[in-house]
Amino acid sequence: MKKYIFISGGVCSSLGKGLAATSLANLLESRGLNIQMIKIDPYLNVDAGTMSPYQHGEVYVTDDGAETDLDLGSYARFTRATIRKENSITTGQIYQSVISKEREGRYLGRTVQIIPHITDEIKRRISVVGKRPGIDVTLIEIGGTVGDYESIPYLEAARQMGSDLGPENVLFVHLTLVPEVGGGELKTKPTQHSVKELRELGIQPDMLILRAPRMLPNDMIHKISSFTNVKKDAVIVGYDLTDTIYELPLVYREQRVDDIVIEKLRLHAKEPDLTRWAAMVNILKHPDKTIRIGVVGKYIHLPDSYKSIYEALVHGGIANRVQVDLVKIDSETLENLSKKDLKERLSGLHGILIPGGFGTRGVLGMITAVEYARTSGLPCFGICLGMQIMVIEYARNVLHLANADSTEFKPETTNPVISLLEEQLDVTDMGGTMRLGKSESHILPDTRIHTSYNNEIIFERHRHRYEFNNSYRDPLTEAGLIISGYTPEGELVESVEWSDHRWGVGVQFHPEFKSTPIDPHPLFASFIKASIDHAAKT
Repeated sequence: MKKYIFISGGVCSSLGKGLAATSLANLLESRGLNIQMIKIDPYLNVDAGTMSPYQHGEVYVTDDGAETDLDLGSYARFTRATIRKENSITTGQIYQSVISKEREGRYLGRTVQIIPHITDEIKRRISVVGKRPGIDVTLIEIGGTVGDYESIPYLEAARQMGSDLGPENVLFVHLTLVPEVGGGELKTKPTQHSVKELRELGIQPDMLILRAPRMLPNDMIHKISSFTNVKKDAVIVGYDLTDTIYELPLVYREQRVDDIVIEKLRLHAKEPDLTRWAAMVNILKHPDKTIRIGVVGKYIHLPDSYKSIYEALVHGGIANRVQVDLVKIDSETLENLSKKDLKERLSGLHGILIPGGFGTRGVLGMITAVEYARTSGLPCFGICLGMQIMVIEYARNVLHLANADSTEFKPETTNPVISLLEEQLDVTDMGGTMRLGKSESHILPDTRIHTSYNNEIIFERHRHRYEFNNSYRDPLTEAGLIISGYTPEGELVESVEWSDHRWGVGVQFHPEFKSTPIDPHPLFASFIKASIDHAAKT
């Protein structure tokens, strides 16, 4: 029988359900179990693709081209689980599916209702993932908090699965907040009320995870256990970590979280092996040195907007045993600065990264930063829009096409070095013009990117609409720009590099989505290595 673990949250949002869920999954994997993970988002959007980063953080892209919530990125960084479109469930998807079936007459004239039709569709989608061959345990993170109207159908579906499959096959984990009030006093009342609300919906949690500023005293854990009817050893404290979030699985292991799950679900598992994970955490806690990397972007003010970028830079640091100090720079603040002020603003950096994005805001500041990096020898890494910015800057300042631009920013430009493909021009649905998901790229030998991958064929994920304009390939390469990567037939440019530069690489794809702390992405490892070398010579 397949096993399922539902993770819900209470009191308030952004407590870290995703990290709790993926840390538990990490522990189960360390014991030889095969896991899958599902994120349920209660919003009516079909997916996260059209949502602003300021609304919901970054959009994480899967191999099969799904645009999903950023929590799925956490799943991929902490576990080996294969993340696909089916691993992301939204209310928009559920209602769209049920309404389509009703219009097709598949309910045979019956009245369509939340129960059973919506809840049945939720359970069906969970089972599609949970019943994949070889999967032992599926963890389902229910977005939102207990008490939200939007989450009630999902909690009801979870309750039904618990009843249908039996207590030895379904486990309920509830994450709550233990806040600190004046004088440093910790309060348990919010947890008591949250569990009370969950029980009113028919779910008795098997495990509580308490988000707290520090480890709780034994008497407080005993009190929470008594008021919530959760066994004392299943009241887990997820206290705030000062060094790295990657330490959380080790914290859970100290409290024997995995033992509780294995006993409750009657799983057969080996002893945990966290050797590599602990070694990685040790590097983060005791690095050899620190380097400063500037991220020059347009969504800097919300930490989650570039979540995978920031984490991949940390991974690159792990590969080189250094701590990466992230310097987040709003690209708009670099616009119209004098050369002296720009140099002062970017001084002390050992490398800069230009991330992806959409729209014209802040583009001039990115171009300014790229020019500074190219002319000063500062290592520079452009990703998606960042690669396009590198091409525009090179066309303007080396090829001397003063009005070189992207048609995304300036449709009337006479030198569109970045543009839509001809076949995209008549497409009215902008979603239909996106290049999404995993695709193949061919890399030229004797290039920076080839040295990083040590391979001539790579597979990376894309999420973009505009492309390098092939009409400018010859003029730009004659001016010294290296085009180092192409799609298999050579029709689209996938990466560019600066010649005679310490490390200047731009890629059209998103390598950050494939980076993990155990297996840092080779491009990020190479970029950080170049930044270390730059720091040593400045």
